[in-house]
Amino acid sequence: MNTQTSLNSSVRQMEPIAVENLLINFTTEFHRIWDNTGSNSKPGSFWRPTPAPDLLPGYFPLGDLVVSGRDNINDKTVMAVVREGDPQNAGTGKGPALSRPDDYQWVWSDSGSRANGDCSVWRPIPPEGYVALGMVCSNESSKPSFNAVRCVRADLVVASSANALVWSDKGSGADRDFSTWSIKPPTAPAGEIFFAPGTFIGVRGYSKPEAPMTAYALRMPIPLQVDTPPPAPVLTGLDAAAALPPSKVTQVVRLPWFAVSDPVMTSLVQLRHSPFYRMERTDRYLLVGQGKNSTDVHQAFRWRAGRAQSFEMMRAFTRNTGIDIGNQWPSPMNTTQPVIVCSARLGDSFCNTESAPYEWANASEAEVIALVAQKRFAAVYLVQSDYRLLREDGSPVEGHLSYTDMDSLHLVDYPSEPEPAQEPKTEPEQRLPIEPMNEPAKQPTVEPLVDSQPPAESAVLTDTAP
Repeated sequence: MNTQTSLNSSVRQMEPIAVENLLINFTTEFHRIWDNTGSNSKPGSFWRPTPAPDLLPGYFPLGDLVVSGRDNINDKTVMAVVREGDPQNAGTGKGPALSRPDDYQWVWSDSGSRANGDCSVWRPIPPEGYVALGMVCSNESSKPSFNAVRCVRADLVVASSANALVWSDKGSGADRDFSTWSIKPPTAPAGEIFFAPGTFIGVRGYSKPEAPMTAYALRMPIPLQVDTPPPAPVLTGLDAAAALPPSKVTQVVRLPWFAVSDPVMTSLVQLRHSPFYRMERTDRYLLVGQGKNSTDVHQAFRWRAGRAQSFEMMRAFTRNTGIDIGNQWPSPMNTTQPVIVCSARLGDSFCNTESAPYEWANASEAEVIALVAQKRFAAVYLVQSDYRLLREDGSPVEGHLSYTDMDSLHLVDYPSEPEPAQEPKTEPEQRLPIEPMNEPAKQPTVEPLVDSQPPAESAVLTDTAP
């Protein structure tokens, strides 16, 4: 992967994230609304996302962006923008995903700040059943356009909180104190991602806003593709290794770029060249042990089963990719500041954490004990899952994970010696009666064949111990 890939190189537009009838995409194009040049406060500026009509037709901002500084941010930062999707994808009776605000509530203006231009900040008032995810700015005293922003249906967002101070007018001399704060999503449950679109909270004063001041973040499920597991081994002879089926990709999750840290790409390059990542889980059976009981009594066999997982492997994978297997993880810190703040967690089924969430840190061996019946050959297998992270072009991200599932022990057996041949039974010769010439011949009856030998006893798995 070329780490010097130009941001201006020709690449296709990212496929939108679809959450029911809401389409989410990202833009790096902005229009400067106001900056505080001429004011004595620390440098700051307000920007409006302006998704290009040819690349993102029909997309709207969720609010404006505030940054600390006055430099041009085009092609240097990113915000989420939204569009109405297919109404058939919405749940019954839920209605459109987006709505214009009903009105605006005035929050602040720079009156008295001695800045070169005028600025006012407004809070959108959403219609019932919708919420506003950000504030809207104007370079005049009148309300912004109602097409400057869209509100989102309430079931598509999650209540969040203020995160870090972005900019305040402290020292400006403005008639009213004002501060702006980024948004922090709450901890995501298994199988979901919560992410702030890049909007801000603005409040009068310089204290961090607390409840009941509520912010919102977008939510999305982590798409999961599930396939059938590899078939369990079946013995057809005394070669346990020959019974191993081939490994198989059984589960795949799709992660958006902002939830993954890529060691060879910045976030903006990820957006353009690998907007989605594919995390694969491959399952395979491993042979734990095999044994032949040639005696006429049951016999116990013991084997040691190793685990592939370890805390060190998990820590290295998280450090490299930002993904914390089996746990919630925050935005990857592969830039000076996260452009999209998120909270994510993979599903328990994908991570093998449904019944034993702490087994990922257990690297100790376990003892497997099997009681094998007389004259039987037995083999014990278990399932190992191997994980890898792939970019959009199929190239792997450095690092991998492996997990040995001790709950997957599978025992099969086979006769250790050939079954004695059965002598065919001879019946006294019977003569068919002579039928009269005028009657049709009778058909012989067929009796079902019944095996008189009882089934052989199978091996029994008796215990596993650490």
